[in-house]
Amino acid sequence: MAAAKERVVGAAPAGYTALAVKFGERQRSPHYLLVKEHQVREGAGTTHPSRRTLFVLNVPPYCSPDSLSRLFSRCGNVQSVDVCEKPGPVEKKEKLKSKFFNRKTVTGFHVAYVVFRKPSGVQAAKALSQEGPLLISTETHPVKTGISKWIASYAASVVDQEELKAEVDAYMQDYDKKIAEEEAKAAKEEGVPDEEGWVKVTRKGRKPGLPRTEAANLRVLEKEKQKRARKELLNFYAWQHRETKREHIAQLRKKFEEDKQRIALMRAQRKFRPY
Repeated sequence: MAAAKERVVGAAPAGYTALAVKFGERQRSPHYLLVKEHQVREGAGTTHPSRRTLFVLNVPPYCSPDSLSRLFSRCGNVQSVDVCEKPGPVEKKEKLKSKFFNRKTVTGFHVAYVVFRKPSGVQAAKALSQEGPLLISTETHPVKTGISKWIASYAASVVDQEELKAEVDAYMQDYDKKIAEEEAKAAKEEGVPDEEGWVKVTRKGRKPGLPRTEAANLRVLEKEKQKRARKELLNFYAWQHRETKREHIAQLRKKFEEDKQRIALMRAQRKFRPY
């Protein structure tokens, strides 16, 4: 196993360190995580600061953020663990995190960002490559698989109505508060010129403007199309004149053929057929 480990470590991409992990004690062949120190530009707003963030590749599906946090907790205090489908710039998370809405589950192999509280945690995590395979599922912290995993997933998918109602009420209260602040700010700034001397005029009255529906939008677009059609100059260019004459002749020929067919049909119907 030592020789196999050396081959895998040597085959790791440049700048990465291979860490051997096993799902459980019964697993024979280890799985390798590729880790390195995460680098970001100075001044970039991100939740993954430089020198304190460990970038992890080849994370298996059964390895959850809690498992990664427990796996690297021996290297130092773990501040956060973010699991993503692919590497890329990560924006700062919003303070209000919904439990019921916009939940996205990452499937398959993925990447992770492990943020330590101190920079020494990243170096200690990279030094784990000198140790034996790390266990993801232990007796004290088992990872659910098979039927137990599906039962837990189903139980977690059942929505608590009271908790959902409390979250929706809290969101609507924040929304109403935000709208009230915006209206108060607009009323305060109404009629007050800005830095360049312009005054913002808003539409207010007994009948405020209603939001357009799809049918209303279609009617407006049709009216604009008719206005543009009336403004176009017909037969202004020579090629437009020729095209109009050609279309007129084609319509006359088509009507002539239709008239011939109608007359032939009328003559056929006038024949005397005693039998």
